[in-house]
Amino acid sequence: MSPAANQLARATSPYLRQHADNPVHWQMWTPEALAEAAARDVPILLSIGYAACHWCHVMAHESFADEQVAAAMNDGFVCIKVDREERPDLDAVYMNATVALTGQGGWPMTCFLTPDGRPFFCGTYYPKPTFLQLLAAVTETWRTRRAEVEEASDRIAGELRSMAEGLPGGGPPVQPALCCDHAVAAVLQDEDVARGGFVSNQAAAPKFPPSALLEALLRNHERTGDIMPLEAVERTATAMARGGIYDQLAGGFARYSVDASWVVPHFEKMLYDNALLLRAYAHWARVTGNPLARRVTAETAAFLVDDLGAGGMFASSLDADADGVEGLTYVFTPAQLREVLGEDDGRWAADVFGVTEEGTFEHGASVLQLPRDPDDAHRFTKVRTALLAARLTRPQPARDDKVVTAWNGLAITALAEAGVALERPELLDAATQCARTLWDLHVVDGRLRRASLGGAVGDSAAILEDHAALATGLLTLYQLTGQWLDEATALLDIALEHFADPDRDGRWFDTADDAETLMVRPADPLDGATPSGASLLAEALLLAGHLTDGARADRYAAAADATLAAATPILARLARSGGHWLAVAEAAVRGPLQIAVACDPRDSELLAAARRYAPGGAVVVGGAVDSSPLLSGRDRVGGADAAYVCRGRTCDLPVTTVDDLVAALRAPV
Repeated sequence: MSPAANQLARATSPYLRQHADNPVHWQMWTPEALAEAAARDVPILLSIGYAACHWCHVMAHESFADEQVAAAMNDGFVCIKVDREERPDLDAVYMNATVALTGQGGWPMTCFLTPDGRPFFCGTYYPKPTFLQLLAAVTETWRTRRAEVEEASDRIAGELRSMAEGLPGGGPPVQPALCCDHAVAAVLQDEDVARGGFVSNQAAAPKFPPSALLEALLRNHERTGDIMPLEAVERTATAMARGGIYDQLAGGFARYSVDASWVVPHFEKMLYDNALLLRAYAHWARVTGNPLARRVTAETAAFLVDDLGAGGMFASSLDADADGVEGLTYVFTPAQLREVLGEDDGRWAADVFGVTEEGTFEHGASVLQLPRDPDDAHRFTKVRTALLAARLTRPQPARDDKVVTAWNGLAITALAEAGVALERPELLDAATQCARTLWDLHVVDGRLRRASLGGAVGDSAAILEDHAALATGLLTLYQLTGQWLDEATALLDIALEHFADPDRDGRWFDTADDAETLMVRPADPLDGATPSGASLLAEALLLAGHLTDGARADRYAAAADATLAAATPILARLARSGGHWLAVAEAAVRGPLQIAVACDPRDSELLAAARRYAPGGAVVVGGAVDSSPLLSGRDRVGGADAAYVCRGRTCDLPVTTVDDLVAALRAPV
């Protein structure tokens, strides 16, 4: 049986389409591809990556576009290419295998599998000579030592199934001192006080934006009044905003910093990073009014809308490379600054942005930083505008236009909250438009899909994080617009029916019970670059438990309690891997705080103050009496707007002034 030709031209993933012209006979992950491997009796070569990945491009250029390498791949394997962002379930299964076998993971991920999907050898990037040797060795081993391959793959599959058992269900209710305060103390012990961020004992770099941890620390500060978590947030958020990881000309954050001081980024810019950071910076801006926080919030929101906007929704990423060169678009030399700006402004800009003759990047170029605010704001604006215009004439990074449900859900929440923080209703409008477009396109026959491209929805089923992140976004919109509650609860009902572990209370699978059956059903509770599906769902359930009523509210609240209880081992022992869990737990131990404002929501000063001063994770609704469950039986007082502040099932007396409301919200817990 001859191998099938390259099938990727018909893919809905831009990453897969990047490989459509390879001489490799790439196929997508389908039953037909696995059947071909069985019929030919050859292993599967599984390559997993994503469109913005620098080393994925390098391996594609060195090996997958090479006729010699392609011939070896086509002759000895069924070659399957997977976009990790479109199929996170496959990525999770085989990343666990890669880490188990090699001690580390990354992309591109290169796995060799039996025809039924059991891995027997895994790795990441291989240069061409090494990769050719590996292909020959695997082919020879498969041909002459098949029994050893089968034995190894059985053993690895068994280990992966054991790993997938995850955390036990059940556990004690979340308590402030036992969970939140202990976890915050553990996180603060790992802070890099001098440079911002958090480090392990093993390495100070690379450094990744600790988005969810920042949100959790802000919520802890609001609950306890402790200044230390807030100071940690301000050190890290300031260092990132002034460093090279932040785009000082156009806004938006890169994926991570390769050094400990946030100077040189890995230049890819991801929707999920920027959505999560937008939420954290907007929260910081609300808590402190810090001008830097407000500026970065505004610029990051603009980056999402202007640079990642995709037909009302948001695209996945901008590439790390342009014209095959990493960072080409973004870096400057002193001579380039002078060429654009003239001698005087060029020297001034070099000082302002930390551009030196030695350079901070490669070939004497520097990544722009902003160590301090310039002394001439007008000159700064003029220089910045000119440099951005010049930068736009350079080769630009490619954009992955794939729309991922979960990341758009994160963007909906962040834009809505940024709109409140900055009093910018157009950001709420952008969030609402995204929700409407996403819902119309990604819900097919009553079920949610994972991704779309160019207005065409893909076949991949949505996973737990898609349902949870979108539900939270819709519940956020409901609090601000009075709409989207039914859609949000529909997603939660699907999650409860199809993703809950029936044998362990509070445990969740990442894939639905009626989704494709893989070697292992993923169920990873740890937060990573994005929050885990389970921690995202805990937030949505917690909100829904107070935005609905009756048996439905009880069901959501009970599920939220059980989910948080099951996560207490993460908060107790792996706090830095539970940033979003900690943020949700901080909200939960406050009740969460609920604020119901009896008013006309179109022009209520009291409602605006409730939204402005509410702590992170609080539930805020406004409107006429009985317009929502929280407003049931609660009306204006003496003709004046009235705010009812509740903690759990206990409510304060109503207040009618902004000062009294702020005092009630800041009362110690």
